Amino acid sequence: PPQTPLASTSAAPSRLMDDFACVNGNITASDASEAAPALIIVTGLIGIAFSVFLLKLVSSIALDVASNNEPLVGSEPINGADVAEQNARLLELYAAITTGANAFLRSEYKLCGIFIVLAFPAMSVLIAWGDKEDGKWEWKNGWLSGVSFVVGAITSIVCGYIGMRVAVFSNARCTVGACDPSKGWTRSFNTAFRAGGVMGFSLTGIAILALYILLAILRTAFPDSDEGYKQLMDVVAGFGLGGSSIAMFGRVGGGIYTKAADVGADLAGKVVQDLPEDDPHNPGTIADNVGDNVGDVAGMGSDLFGSFGEASCAALLVGASSPMIVAAGWGALMFPLTVSGVGIVVCLITNFVATDLSPVRKEADIERVLKTQLLVSSLLMTPCVYGLAVALLPSATCGGCTGGFYIGSICSSRINAFLCVAFGLWGGCLIGFVTEYYTSFSYSPVKEVANACRTGAATNIIYGLALGYKSAIVPVFLLSLIVYGAHTLAGFYGIALAALGMLSTLATCLAIDVYGPVCDNAGGIAEMCELHPSVREKTDALDAAGNTTAAIGKGFAIGSACLVGLALFGAFVTRLEDAAGGDLHVDLLDPITFAGLLVGAMLPYWFSAMTMKSVGMAANAMVIEIKRQFDANPNLLIPNHPDRPDYDTCIKISTDASLQEMIAPGALVMLSPVLCGVCFGTRCVTGLLAGAIASSVQMAISSSNTGGAWDNAKKYISKGAMDAVIGEEEPETVDNTGKVQTKKSQIFKAAVTGDTVGDPLKDTSGPALNILMKLMAIISVVFADVFLAVNKGDGLIASWL
Repeated sequence: PPQTPLASTSAAPSRLMDDFACVNGNITASDASEAAPALIIVTGLIGIAFSVFLLKLVSSIALDVASNNEPLVGSEPINGADVAEQNARLLELYAAITTGANAFLRSEYKLCGIFIVLAFPAMSVLIAWGDKEDGKWEWKNGWLSGVSFVVGAITSIVCGYIGMRVAVFSNARCTVGACDPSKGWTRSFNTAFRAGGVMGFSLTGIAILALYILLAILRTAFPDSDEGYKQLMDVVAGFGLGGSSIAMFGRVGGGIYTKAADVGADLAGKVVQDLPEDDPHNPGTIADNVGDNVGDVAGMGSDLFGSFGEASCAALLVGASSPMIVAAGWGALMFPLTVSGVGIVVCLITNFVATDLSPVRKEADIERVLKTQLLVSSLLMTPCVYGLAVALLPSATCGGCTGGFYIGSICSSRINAFLCVAFGLWGGCLIGFVTEYYTSFSYSPVKEVANACRTGAATNIIYGLALGYKSAIVPVFLLSLIVYGAHTLAGFYGIALAALGMLSTLATCLAIDVYGPVCDNAGGIAEMCELHPSVREKTDALDAAGNTTAAIGKGFAIGSACLVGLALFGAFVTRLEDAAGGDLHVDLLDPITFAGLLVGAMLPYWFSAMTMKSVGMAANAMVIEIKRQFDANPNLLIPNHPDRPDYDTCIKISTDASLQEMIAPGALVMLSPVLCGVCFGTRCVTGLLAGAIASSVQMAISSSNTGGAWDNAKKYISKGAMDAVIGEEEPETVDNTGKVQTKKSQIFKAAVTGDTVGDPLKDTSGPALNILMKLMAIISVVFADVFLAVNKGDGLIASWL
């Protein structure tokens, strides 16, 4: 047969005819392919073992502010409190935050359990009906899809719970670490970062093991053939659906909780009563600290677990549609999981760079060390991916794609697959650093927003909104280039690999994400324990860097969600192509497809409106309760008074509001593709998914970056960067010693207003849009056969039009 150069990435009909001269390019399973399962299992176990090791290091710090051998700065009596009283207060707050977080997750996971129990039989029956042949329902496919769904949902719950427990376990220890007068920076940073590492490595290890064990067990129910592997990957897609469903409740419910408490505490405490951040007299301050854990930790963990599960399922499903990949053996099919597995080892090595090789010794080191994590992990990961691609993926020796393999109608290759993963890996880094530019007060955009506070809250909000819209430009261009390049090289399989590339350093990204909330809680505990101001200065500096890196993490999460959603869209189209027996082209000029596109583009706005209003309603109830307590006990407004508020009532308000308000947004996302597919058919669903992904990614980026910029503009002003301006424009804020009382200025109050408005944008609506992109797409993949079974894919209503 004629040989074809690998530079070509399209398959002409003549090439397809050449493949009849040899079966699947004479590809056979290699020895390396047989070793892939062991690699996946071993790396998963390494991730879990390393998380246990990190947890032991964190637990070695005693909950005692006087636990160091040297005299403590934090042990000096402050405001009449001695060390014993401060320590007792620390233990009391630690217990209160732990109890509040446990109570919320217990209530949330009860609702999730009810959802799983109801969804399992409904999903199984629908899929069994949709897969029926000659009138006979495919109960095997239905029940196994349901089992995959349950496994994914339970794994997501476990990962979120572990993350939350580790965060509340570590926050007070981070405070204690900051009390060390000589090594406070290193001890406090390492405690928070290792706490994040516990979640990052445990989540990735558990996730990869759960998915692979599920695959290995369900594999026995299907024949080792092209069709058998397609059916296997179809039912395993339920794993991603289970994970993403729980992520929806975690992200929305946790986001409403944390921002209802945060906004309520800020409005009633800081804005109205001029109380300091995390003042122990503010009734909402414990609820605010609890929210950091259930929203920013448990919610983020479930979100990124869902991304991993869905990206893996999309890559496996599209990969199984290639006879050449199937012919190369089980290891070639498992290539996506080996990428994630090797990523665990790479992140493990990188972790020691931050805590041992180049630790934080002063404030200026923090951002450098965190950003180095992203660069080093990406650099180490690149050659590893190349080695995996060469070892595991097939290379035809004859036919129309000699030296490569067909994926759909595209002639791809090992190098092409490597490049797809590299596009996602380095594209994620670039998106993260662009996000940093727009949200860190080290750069001009946030400084401009802070300067706008000189003329009031209105101009601050105008500048912040403009910054958010502008910040979407570069990430969207980068994502567009990644999508074009990956699809050109390997079709939808390439897009799925790009998504996995962006998530390949997930353990490091999660460590950085969780680090921020732990430091935030540590600062709150330091304030409420009335420790020495130097302790709060350390935790505030750590938290400020955490805000920036959290924004970078959100950039990663949004970018990967876009690629995952598009990869799942490709998996959906692949399932439709299998049913149609040929290539399927989505025609946007088709009226029903374009109608779906418009509706899909609208859904992120509807979803955001629901979540934003929910935060507003819950925050309103919180403000009323806090004001009631201030009126009932005026002693709460007297500095250093021993009276303490009723924290539990505020925790209950946030818990009840979040659990009630998370149902409607979740139902909107879950029911939209189902109703669209059943009523209007598969063509409408393709438009719905395209519109939702295109609209969500831009709205998520702008919302998250707007809120992040307002937050850091407030921190930029509070650290004294604009004291000269404040002293000149507001001389009444200058005390008798010539010191500017920054937090009593109108400029700072304008910044607080912007930060308060931005809270639900950056921590509720923006991050939750990640789930919207992915969950709608995975639902469409799982229920594709159901849609096709309704009037041959034309739907109930569309067939009448």
